[in-house]
Amino acid sequence: MNGPVKKTNEYTLKEAINELLESYRLNTKLDEFKAIQAWEILMGPAIARYTKHLSINNRTLYVEISSAALRQELSYGKSKIVKMMNDAAGSVVIDDVILR
Repeated sequence: MNGPVKKTNEYTLKEAINELLESYRLNTKLDEFKAIQAWEILMGPAIARYTKHLSINNRTLYVEISSAALRQELSYGKSKIVKMMNDAAGSVVIDDVILR
């Protein structure tokens, strides 16, 4: 038989930060930030050079691309972009990509 369970108010730093993020509902925003920060690494410097602006709103990634040809090419791989961005974030933060 196990001994009594020790109840304590002590947390590891990781537990305290996770609890803080959950209580202020910042987990989603943090994951969105991770995804946006990973754009250049995931897509490479050539595509990042033509990327003017990235944002996530209502689980949709909005990407402003300065090259029409590149925008067209990326439109064929939207589902792959969604998967890569969600993998980089560590959770599902986007469902769709809009290229402008």
